[in-house]
Amino acid sequence: MPARSAAPTATRWKDHPQLLVTVRLVLVVALAGLVVLDWVGGDFYRIGGPDDSALGIVKLGGALLAIALVVASPRLGSRALPAAGCALAVVSLCISVVLHVEMSVSSQALGYAEPAALVWILLVVARRGAPSWAAVALPVLLMAIVLRPVSVSVRQSTTILALLFALAAVTALGTGLGMRLLLADRRRQAAALRLEQRTEFARDLHDFVAHHVTGIVVQAQGAHAIADRRPELVPPALRRIEQAGSEALTSMRHMVGMLRDTDGEVALTPLAGIGELRSLVEEFSAVGGARARLDLEGTFDDLPVEVTTTAHRVVMEALTNVRKHAHGCTEVRVRVYRSAERLTVRVSDDGLPRHVSRNGFGLKGLAERVGLIGGRVQAGPVTAGGWGVEATLPVSAAGVAVR
Repeated sequence: MPARSAAPTATRWKDHPQLLVTVRLVLVVALAGLVVLDWVGGDFYRIGGPDDSALGIVKLGGALLAIALVVASPRLGSRALPAAGCALAVVSLCISVVLHVEMSVSSQALGYAEPAALVWILLVVARRGAPSWAAVALPVLLMAIVLRPVSVSVRQSTTILALLFALAAVTALGTGLGMRLLLADRRRQAAALRLEQRTEFARDLHDFVAHHVTGIVVQAQGAHAIADRRPELVPPALRRIEQAGSEALTSMRHMVGMLRDTDGEVALTPLAGIGELRSLVEEFSAVGGARARLDLEGTFDDLPVEVTTTAHRVVMEALTNVRKHAHGCTEVRVRVYRSAERLTVRVSDDGLPRHVSRNGFGLKGLAERVGLIGGRVQAGPVTAGGWGVEATLPVSAAGVAVR
């Protein structure tokens, strides 16, 4: 059973706004520094001589355009980002073609700001771009990065630089794809956890509805039986039926709301625990018929959520079965006691032995739920007469199975 205190969710940048702002600021400052470095190195002016200032302006515009896309990339969607990256890569390739045609062989003005920005765009597109769009944008971005050094001329120095650019691009691509796969795996785990939790809530919904509806049916039958002989007792019975129906509707709305909340986070707090056992037992006694007594022994403040919630379900299911099957029952004892390593929940009655259906979801679902946290359930006749249900739940961290 999943530990509810530590649901596996993907780490998102928006969960750390200060870190996000810092990373963006450092990135922009670094790219701006590369622009200054390229300017000082003569990349944006006097490229091939006094008449090549226009080509330098084009290169400066390409670098600034790439940096602008880096700044705007967090606000672009999964389709707009790879489309913009592909368009920028095409512009960069066009600039490389112009450089290859116009620049002199002796020129060393290659530029680093634009390729560095393209490397970052490559990483971001690989990480969160739509698959069909990213499949087109990524190869074009790779070409734009690798071909920039050899756009001047193909010689040993530019070839080595092209290999270094290729290494940086492949590293960025691998990092982006790795982050994409990691986030996809975490989303899958979170979806599996939500599905499992909603399955638990569905079991809880069955328990709540069965408990309340059984009480309503018993009270309605009692009101019908005394309607002719003691009509003055009918209005109180109707009020109890109304109260039980309202509680059932409230429980159903609460739990169905959680089952339908597919976009939000699943509530990690228990619907009921040890603290609600007393009201559960008092409600059982108020319905009429058998009288229930609750005995609590030990401290329950530090119990795991899985244990407290399951203990409440054990008592609820046992009391519901008493209502349904315990003929001639006059007293029900609910005992919950804590030892060092386990919590024991025992519910016994003094009714006549009953036939237990093997097709119901009650005890079968309860045994499954208890087994998920490493506990066990026993149900059967007791030596003093009647029927008993006993569940033993581990309370140590090692006893709770975590998926």
